[in-house]
Amino acid sequence: MSTRRSFLAGSTLACSLAALPAFARSGAAHLADDALTLWYDQAAGPWIEALPLGNGRLGTMVFGRPAQERLQFNIDTLYGGGPYVPDNPKFREALPEVRRLIDQQRWKEANELVSKALMGTPMKQMPFSGAGDLLLDFPGLKGVERYRRSLDLDSAIALTSFFDGSARHQREAFCSAADQVTVIRLEIVGEGVIDLDLGYRHADYQPYGGFGDTKYDAHGVVYVGAPWDHRESLNAEKRSASLAIRADGGDALLIEGRNVQAFGIPGQLRYALRVQAVGDGQIEASGDQLRVRGARRLTLLVAGETSYVNYRDTSGDPVAAVRQRTTAAARKPFAQLRDDHVKAHRALFRRLHIDLGGQEANARPTNARIQGVPRQPDAALTAMYVQYARYLLMSSSRPGSQPANLQGVWNEVLHPPWEGKYTININTEMNYWPAGPANLGECLEPLVKMVEDLAVTGARTARDSYGARGWMAHHNTDLWRATAPIDGPLWGMWPTGGAWLCTTLWQQFQYQPDPALLRRLVPLLNGATQFFLDTLVEDPQGRGLVTSPSLSPENEHHAGVALCAGPAMDRQILRDLFDATLAALQRLGASDASFSDAVRKARERLPADRIGAQGQLQEWLEDWDAGAADQRHRHVSHLYAVYPSEQVNVRDTPELAQAARVTLNARGDESTGWATAWRLALWTRLGDGERAYKILQGLLGPARTYPNMFDAHPPFQIDGNFGGAAAILDMMVQSWGGEIHLLAALPQAWPQGRLHGVRAHGGVEVDIDWQQGKLARLQLRGPAGAQVALRYRGKRLALKLDAQGRARVMPASFGGAA
Repeated sequence: MSTRRSFLAGSTLACSLAALPAFARSGAAHLADDALTLWYDQAAGPWIEALPLGNGRLGTMVFGRPAQERLQFNIDTLYGGGPYVPDNPKFREALPEVRRLIDQQRWKEANELVSKALMGTPMKQMPFSGAGDLLLDFPGLKGVERYRRSLDLDSAIALTSFFDGSARHQREAFCSAADQVTVIRLEIVGEGVIDLDLGYRHADYQPYGGFGDTKYDAHGVVYVGAPWDHRESLNAEKRSASLAIRADGGDALLIEGRNVQAFGIPGQLRYALRVQAVGDGQIEASGDQLRVRGARRLTLLVAGETSYVNYRDTSGDPVAAVRQRTTAAARKPFAQLRDDHVKAHRALFRRLHIDLGGQEANARPTNARIQGVPRQPDAALTAMYVQYARYLLMSSSRPGSQPANLQGVWNEVLHPPWEGKYTININTEMNYWPAGPANLGECLEPLVKMVEDLAVTGARTARDSYGARGWMAHHNTDLWRATAPIDGPLWGMWPTGGAWLCTTLWQQFQYQPDPALLRRLVPLLNGATQFFLDTLVEDPQGRGLVTSPSLSPENEHHAGVALCAGPAMDRQILRDLFDATLAALQRLGASDASFSDAVRKARERLPADRIGAQGQLQEWLEDWDAGAADQRHRHVSHLYAVYPSEQVNVRDTPELAQAARVTLNARGDESTGWATAWRLALWTRLGDGERAYKILQGLLGPARTYPNMFDAHPPFQIDGNFGGAAAILDMMVQSWGGEIHLLAALPQAWPQGRLHGVRAHGGVEVDIDWQQGKLARLQLRGPAGAQVALRYRGKRLALKLDAQGRARVMPASFGGAA
């Protein structure tokens, strides 16, 4: 038994107006109202109503339940299996025959041979797994009134408050990047005390199905479960045999487990969670429970870790790590833990401010606002959607962590949809679309590190499977950096995943051109380019150099057939890859004349984009679009050239841009969550703000946004949040073609607003205000003396930043454009 009185009472972090950025000082109500707060008047029922916290490594979902709080955890390296080599040893010998069958359009035989000899072994990759739940039972509660739960994006703190009689309960939770722990602070004001029984539940307590949709009726949300006294069983009988829970000192509980075997690969990771309690009551850890009685203030510190060292090494000591982190955090007063967390969060979060008006809608619960779209347009919800995506990226991708996967760092179950891994034929790349423009360049670091790993494992695949130099990856990877094709010939036989990751890094580099990052990118670009110099083949009809075998993700050009040679997306990605390689070498001053010449010659021989008989941008070398199996397919892979690339644009290639519009009209505006976000980005880049706004309403509404604002594929995939946010920013400020395009796709629904701190190419930050749909104020910050080209309403303005790297531009500078 132990009693701890070392913590001070928590208090709201003081923040003077003088310490705020200029945009906050000019409208202090920005922090006083709910413009940056998700809030609800009822506890979460299903997982898609819980609120996410994260520090990159650790993810926590907070349900806000009064009588039995549920805290669900994830550790960024807790995947199934262990180090493995999936490359099929039959691949290299079978490759020439596969190419011959594709050239002869003998699709059935090609499919069969690819399935037999080219697919990885196993044909699936390892799943991202949940780390279980802490269930906090409060036996003394009698009733609940005046309930509210919220997530403040500006402080990254989840708050639950309610009254039980005359006693006011307040519970704060945050996931600290500074201290690498999740902190849960419980306080009671008035009569009464906090009595708590805490236990752990393994992630296999329920079958897949935790992502079910919340239903709506004419009166609002119909919640499933979660009345104020909602309780869930610990289900001890279902715990994994490898799980051990025990007291770890008088005030701490230690959970140790092992990851699962997956697709025949033995589980090789150990993991640990440790929860330490600090407070003014009686605290006792006994057996597999933590018991607290008579507390007025209580702090729970939770750390999680695995034995993962890198994709080849699982020899780490997770128990030592979680003990060190919780013990160190316990030495700090709660106020310092909170202040250090908020300071680290705001150092990134407060770089960007967006205001589109409509703040009166903030008075309604977030779930009701989502349910009302598009019947009740909500500009303030759009602005919060951008900031929520920035919050999610900061929470799931920080230096030292793994990159954001299909679910960021949040997943409820042992085996999530699509294994929750990294799908690199769009989804992983989309996760990082907002990193540059949303002024979160640091969040790119985990992706750079993953690509550096893939350059090693992908070199093995290039050598053993293709007989090529350099490196490559197919359409998926996982914690163990697998690069072999998986899932079968309809999805997996796509060789351009590594190349797209490279062009993503290069595109994001444009927003924050750091010389240190450039030095890391050059070998990645060179290696990816070298692979295609060795593997591109002659098109039998003399149309140039093509990839083979390949496909246009994840579409079929004939029923049951995706395999092909030289799809449009491959050619577009390779043009960007080759251009980036040449530009990076030149910028670094390390150009190899013979290598650069080979790259230029290969680029020239890539077949150009084509316009088909329907006036559409062709998805394949052949004009197969009209006969494709799915006319409204979720993927629009061949429009990569429009966005995120800039090869096809309204200024330089108007005919191809019109063909892209024809394709988009044929595909339709409604699709899965991430595919809706991509359509939004495409119409935005094509300059059609009204069409983009219409699609945005579909993305924000209940069909594609869950009550906690997670993107609904369905089920949950985080890429839609990130892609949607990048597209919204693009409606106001775009960077392409060597110019910064201002208000290029601004819809009439946002007649006035401001966007401050958005990044553009060249490392330039933009503050832009508009009134009545017209530019009202523009300020730029960037490298001293930088040359900047602006475009607004067809007018181009070239200027130079001053010695302090600043410029203020008057609307009249654009002539009659304003």
